[in-house]
Amino acid sequence: MSKVPAIVPISDLREDAANILGRMKKSHEPVVITQRGRAAAVMVSVEEYERATHEREILRLLAQGDREAAAGKGYALEDVLQEADRILAK
Repeated sequence: MSKVPAIVPISDLREDAANILGRMKKSHEPVVITQRGRAAAVMVSVEEYERATHEREILRLLAQGDREAAAGKGYALEDVLQEADRILAK
């Protein structure tokens, strides 16, 4: 079960940004910023942002490889492993 994210009105963020940022960094959880009672933004730590960006890039590359394999493009596993062995032997 996923945790309910912290929800902070933008007025609270304006008044106490340093404390809210500190709690977010300590908890490693995103903070939903609301404006007029509706979600307006999500604040995450730089580390979390970089991790999520890296994961999206990996998923994008996997999807691209899947499409290429379905289209008959690509290399035989044996050829790839031989090339990897050759590179690692250097």
